[in-house]
Amino acid sequence: MSGTGGAGTAKEAGRTGFSTPLTELAGVRYPIVQTGMGWVAGPRLVSAAAAAGALGVLASATMPVDRLRAAVREVKSRTDAPFGVNLRADASDAPERVRIIIEEGVKVASFALAPSAGLIARLKDAGVVVVPSVGARRHAEKVAAWGADAVIVQGGEGGGHTGNVATSVLLPQVVDAVDIPVVAAGGFHDGRGLVAALAYGAAGIGMGTRFLLTSDSTVPDAVKAKYLAATVKDVTVTTKVDGLPHRMLRTGMVDGLERSGRVSSLLRAVRHAAGFRRESGMSWAGMVRDGLTMKHGKELSWSQVLLAANTPMLLRASMVEGRTDIGVMAAGQVAGVIDDLPSCAELVERIMDEALATLRALPTAR
Repeated sequence: MSGTGGAGTAKEAGRTGFSTPLTELAGVRYPIVQTGMGWVAGPRLVSAAAAAGALGVLASATMPVDRLRAAVREVKSRTDAPFGVNLRADASDAPERVRIIIEEGVKVASFALAPSAGLIARLKDAGVVVVPSVGARRHAEKVAAWGADAVIVQGGEGGGHTGNVATSVLLPQVVDAVDIPVVAAGGFHDGRGLVAALAYGAAGIGMGTRFLLTSDSTVPDAVKAKYLAATVKDVTVTTKVDGLPHRMLRTGMVDGLERSGRVSSLLRAVRHAAGFRRESGMSWAGMVRDGLTMKHGKELSWSQVLLAANTPMLLRASMVEGRTDIGVMAAGQVAGVIDDLPSCAELVERIMDEALATLRALPTAR
C-alpha cells in the first residue's frame, strides 16, 4: 500500500496556502501541527498556532472536564480557524470529553493512545476528524483499520514518552503501510524538515518543542531560557519518571531521579498521585480505573502504574510554576538546535518560506 502522496500532491498556492492531504482534511492553510502538550498547549498557544495557519491542538488530559469546555470556548473566542483537542483514549472520562468535543464543534480529535473503534466511529459520525498518535507501524495499521482519518507518527527524537526508532526509519514504514495521511513528528523545527517529511510521503509535520519555544507559549521565561541554553547532548531519555522511556532535558532533578531507589520513587509517586488527583478533579476510584486500563494488555507492574502519576505533576512544576528544581522538562532533541522565541505567526511564516525556498532549490532530474 502507499501512504499519503505527500510530496507528490503538495502544491504551492502562493503564500496563502500549501495544499497536502492534511490541510485538506483539517481545513488548515499549512501542513504543520502544533502537538498537544500537557500544561503547555493551552488556549493562548493553540489559538495563536491556529490563527497562523497551523493545526493547533489543545491538551486536555491535564485539565478537569469542566475546564475542557471552557478552554475550547476560549480558543473559539480568539480565532475562527480550525483546531483540535488531544485526549487520552484510556481515561475513564474519555466518553465525556468526546461529548464536549462534539457539542462544541471541534474540528479534530487527536489521541495520545489508540482510541477504540467505537470511539472513532462516534467522532466520525459527528463529523470530527480523528487523528491518533502512534509510535509503531503496527499501531498505525490498527487505527487505520478502525477508521482513523490520519495518524501522527513520532520517532525516537520526539519529546515526552517516545520509542527508540528514529523518525527517518519509522516514517517511511508507516507511510508504506497505511492509506491515510501520515503526519511526521519527532525532530522537526524548520522548513527543510517539512520538505524532507513530504519527500518521505508524509502529509505534514507535527512539532511540540518548537511551539513550546515561542513567545505565545505560557511556559515561564526562565524555563524557556533553560531550553534555549541546552545543547543536543543535554537532551536525554530516562525511565525514572514513570517507568517508561521519557525524553527530557537533563537537569539536576533528572540526575537525582536516576540515582533514586525504588522505595523513594514509590513514596514520591504516591505524593504526586495525590497532587494530580486534586489538580485534575479525579477521584481515587477514577485513578484506579485508569490504572487498570493502563495495565490491560501491557507488561506493567503496579509500581509502574503508580509511578505514572509522576509525569503530570513533575511537568506542571516546571511548565506552570517554573520550578525546574523540583520538576522535569519534556523535550525533543531539537531543543538543542533552537535558539529563539518567535511568535507562532513568525514561526509558521518562516517555516513555509524555508520550505518553498528549499523546494525551489532542489535539483531537477534529467
